[in-house]
Amino acid sequence: MDLLHQYSDDQNDDEPDSPSQNPSSPPRLLPGRTGAPKVDDTMLALTVSSSASALSRPIDPTQHLVGFNPSYDQLWAPIQGPAHPYAKDGIAQGMRNHKLGFVEDASIEPFLFDEQYNTFHKFGYAADPSANNYVGDLDALRSNNAVSVYNIPRHQQKKRKTEAKDKKISDQNDEEDREEEEGEEEIENPASEAWLLKNKKSPWAGKKEGLQGELTEEQKKYAEEYAKKKGEEKSGFGGEKAEVVKDKSTFHGKEERDYQGRSWIAPPKDAKASNDHCYIPKRLVHTWSGHTKGVSAIRFFPKYGHLILSASMDTKIKIWDVFNSGKCMRTYMGHSKAVRDICFSNDGTKFLSAGYDKNIKYWDTETGQVISTFATGKIPYVVKLNPDEDKQNVLLAGMSDKKIVQWDMNTGQITQEYDQHLGAVNTITFVDNNRRFVTSSDDKSLRVWEFGIPVVIKYISEPHMHSMPSISLHPNANWLAAQSLDNQILIYSTREKFQLNKKKRFAGHIVAGYACQVNFSPDGRFVMSGDGEGKCWFWDWKSCKVFRTLKCHEGVCIGSEWHPLEQSKVATCGWDGMIKYWYVNSNVKLHLVT
Repeated sequence: MDLLHQYSDDQNDDEPDSPSQNPSSPPRLLPGRTGAPKVDDTMLALTVSSSASALSRPIDPTQHLVGFNPSYDQLWAPIQGPAHPYAKDGIAQGMRNHKLGFVEDASIEPFLFDEQYNTFHKFGYAADPSANNYVGDLDALRSNNAVSVYNIPRHQQKKRKTEAKDKKISDQNDEEDREEEEGEEEIENPASEAWLLKNKKSPWAGKKEGLQGELTEEQKKYAEEYAKKKGEEKSGFGGEKAEVVKDKSTFHGKEERDYQGRSWIAPPKDAKASNDHCYIPKRLVHTWSGHTKGVSAIRFFPKYGHLILSASMDTKIKIWDVFNSGKCMRTYMGHSKAVRDICFSNDGTKFLSAGYDKNIKYWDTETGQVISTFATGKIPYVVKLNPDEDKQNVLLAGMSDKKIVQWDMNTGQITQEYDQHLGAVNTITFVDNNRRFVTSSDDKSLRVWEFGIPVVIKYISEPHMHSMPSISLHPNANWLAAQSLDNQILIYSTREKFQLNKKKRFAGHIVAGYACQVNFSPDGRFVMSGDGEGKCWFWDWKSCKVFRTLKCHEGVCIGSEWHPLEQSKVATCGWDGMIKYWYVNSNVKLHLVT
């Protein structure tokens, strides 16, 4: 205790309440010590000038508005807490993004930056974006009243316009004086500098003397050939005019009307469905081989199927007898290039054809006459009539210029254009009692439209999707089968959401690169499609398993159609120019002559 009192006396000699002076007070212990590190309060100190204080003080985290552009140091300055143990300026070494320090990005609009940049280079001063002051030549700032290059007073603008106008007039006068001084020979000589100065704008800037006389015979001939050549170029791909070809048709049957006066396209009275179930065909029973090039599409006569229509790349359309003789009944010639698509009307008395000559023709099936022709200067890839009985005059065509064009065939006028796709339109399929239709395109998407309203109500596009050049509607109208170019057939619902049915997927065939048609059996039990190897594939709708494959053609089997009444018969067409008819019973050859 004596040593403790002695230590206390040595340390507290000046204190009046020390134990040596006041023996009655309790002894004092050593002063307390804390383990907290020293706080870096350098950024808390206020500087003398207000502007400097605004730049050095830290940002108050409770305020919602900052009146100046703070620097990086101010944003990261500690309000309270320990100083950084390794960095003297309070910024960690890891926060530096450059060898020489921290490169800070200032947020400023491009227009404001250009304004201040040009103002500084012209007048010598500019506004500092980090504070409410100016940098540069302050004397020029006062003399110009802090004006920028984009904020020139009106009287200054008027003065500049006047000076520019006077300068232009003086330049013209000087040029005229120079021309007068120089001789006319100098001006007319193209090798002289005077001629170059006079015609400096363009080679045709000089004034023409006199009017153009009549063309010579040689010039007229050249002009006619040049105009003809330009017209042929315009009628090519992407032009504005479609090619015009004389329409004609040839009847190949014995007589156009029978002894009762019925037309050759009239369906037989006894034609009706033989049974309710469809069966997969096994054997070839007939071949139609009238086309000289590949057949691109086939269509059975609606409801009865006693005739089959075919479109070929040899520019011709033919219709064949199915029930009786099996011969070609009529050839329709009106296209100058390959025929892309065909479509029957509901009663079969008329049909549409679309060709690569950019024409859409509306034919009379019986007489072979062209009722009307439609063209927009683009290639039609698909044509479709509205299936409603009261809208058989409405034509929809998917074009190569990404549009679906709607015509009123009674007036010949375009009534609507559906322009949302990003590629050529390949298919048009009516759904929901013909109130909507689904289109597919080369842009690898599906779009659903309300008929008559050019607004997409459903847009289907996924990264894994491929182009779908053929779509068919299931007989129960609840599903769509889409031929995808990744060698599979996808199924989409036709209800409100138009969702992909991930449980149903038909694969095994090779169709990449070919627009092979997909189709259903009339009872909906089977899915059918051709492929690029000439085979026709049949899948079971419920199990999605391959039921049978038939080797049908040499080359691509591009089209396949199920007979609407005789449910066990299928027609296929290919790029070998053949149309083949298949039946389930190998023993019955029917009454067709091959």
